[in-house]
Amino acid sequence: MNSFQQKSVVLLSGGLDSATVLAMARSQGYACYCLSFDYGQLHKTELQAAQKLASSLDAVEHKVIKLDLRTIGGSALTDENIAVPTEPTEGIPVTYVPARNTIFLSIALGWAEVLGAHDIFIGVNAVDYSGYPDCRPEYIKAYEAMAALATKAGVEGNPVRIHTPLLHYSKAEIIKMGLALGVDYEHTVSCYDADANGQACGVCDACRLRQAGFTEASVDDPTRYQDPLSN
Repeated sequence: MNSFQQKSVVLLSGGLDSATVLAMARSQGYACYCLSFDYGQLHKTELQAAQKLASSLDAVEHKVIKLDLRTIGGSALTDENIAVPTEPTEGIPVTYVPARNTIFLSIALGWAEVLGAHDIFIGVNAVDYSGYPDCRPEYIKAYEAMAALATKAGVEGNPVRIHTPLLHYSKAEIIKMGLALGVDYEHTVSCYDADANGQACGVCDACRLRQAGFTEASVDDPTRYQDPLSN
């Protein structure tokens, strides 16, 4: 790492969007410190994907923070008793994890202060956001304003900027940008119900959005899918 590079904290889930954001931050010359969360999600293979991505995309450091959001429940991603939908649903889906981005951004904010970083990158998307309230531009704007009030860096006139480079892009556009930056999407896990080997179910909201993105981008889908006959 060049000692004069600006540092950034990049939230890295192991999925398609966060991999693209990491590649974008790196291409802009940032020294990238990646942050992932073992938050009690049932699909933990995304953490293995995040580790591979951090390494292949030259992150300076990759930190995994352990939380346990299963203790509050309320989401199909953390509660075995709530099924991941296999058909489109109305309103905010049960795959929404209560306050997840607020919790993740808060920890990213703290690490940014420790590192002396003034930039946080997150792969939220307001086009294909599946109805999640914490992926909207007004949420990010409000959080950034709060962060300026709540931190030593903000009070001293150096507030952290929250970068959302994918906010207004379609999945197809994101895929094309990522491929141009050298992202290998075969090593990403987007599925809400991936198996222990990282193979995707092919029918959840995340899988449908991902499949449609590759189709629209006219790019072969490198996703490894589960054998339906084995389920």
